[in-house]
Amino acid sequence: MKQTKVTLRSRPISQNRRSLYLDYYPPIRTAEMKMSRRQSLGIYIFEKPRNSMQKQHNEEMLAKAELIRCYRVSELINHNIDYIGPDKLNRDFLEYFKQTTLKHPPTWQSVYQYFYRFSKGHCLFGDLNFESCSRFREYLLEIPTKRTGQKLSTNTAATYLNIFRSLLKIAYRNKLLREDLSPSIGKIRLQESRVEYLTQSELIQLAHTPCDIPVLKNASLFSCLTGLRYSDISQLTWKDIAPSADGKGYDLRIKTQKTEKELTLPLGNDALRLCGAPGIGLVFPGLDRNITHHRLKQWLQSAGIKKKITFHSFRHTFAVLQIAAGASIYTVSRMLGHKHVASTERYADLVDSIKRETIKNIQLNTKTNNNVACK
Repeated sequence: MKQTKVTLRSRPISQNRRSLYLDYYPPIRTAEMKMSRRQSLGIYIFEKPRNSMQKQHNEEMLAKAELIRCYRVSELINHNIDYIGPDKLNRDFLEYFKQTTLKHPPTWQSVYQYFYRFSKGHCLFGDLNFESCSRFREYLLEIPTKRTGQKLSTNTAATYLNIFRSLLKIAYRNKLLREDLSPSIGKIRLQESRVEYLTQSELIQLAHTPCDIPVLKNASLFSCLTGLRYSDISQLTWKDIAPSADGKGYDLRIKTQKTEKELTLPLGNDALRLCGAPGIGLVFPGLDRNITHHRLKQWLQSAGIKKKITFHSFRHTFAVLQIAAGASIYTVSRMLGHKHVASTERYADLVDSIKRETIKNIQLNTKTNNNVACK
């Protein structure tokens, strides 16, 4: 790594004075994580001293500026050899965490909220160590959520912990931590979760069942027809729906909330009807997380569906029914916005089990006699 050169320079200001500043080359990263070449010292000297007092002032200020320059050179050298001084250890880790979430998907904001509650709103970089990070791991596995009062699922806790580990790696690479703490925090093992979905007949049954909250019904069925997550449907606006390139229908063009991936989906007539009359703003105004739990459960019970279906199950329904209808895994993977086709392959396994079950639908009404040979 090239050593940054620190030079004391000045620039003219008012009243026959010059302002002193430090010039860095190559540029350095500031506390706000921006690259910069200049650092104002808030010190001035007289360009043409007119008396002994002004001359003495210049000598004292230049000596002071040179001390600051030497200190900064020493600080940069220590930085390059991974020395983390008290100034960095006393920085606000929570503020750093909060600012970092702005560059990542919304899930990072959720992790920040959990860590904020875990740390009771106060955490410096110097407070981070193996013990505190390990306690946060256990916190994710034990703390009840505000929304449901139940613990996070093991897989959600594992995802949140992985995000936190990634944050620690970023902080270490930026030389804000003395050591990379992420490897020392034990991972949370993902559990093989059961994928719940609606069959074609159950979907039709649900579509014909009245729901007390129209926006819940429309958004749920829309998810079944498009495979979109709740996070994307709840933020869907009319600007996201536009005529398709071939002029034969309409497409949905969005950047997914979770992966920030650009996605274009053709919308069928049924999906368009669920959106209602075109307007301004949100397509499904009034859709809220609170109604996607208890009220959704009531609607499913009214339809006679006893499976443990959540709003996310409608995304699974889309994938399974598409593959069962003959769509390729690659096509479905693109429509779901998966980064890797491997994420979509589990739906193919489900379809195989469905096929095995449907074989039983065709049977001969005779008992097979293994001793009778075909003639």
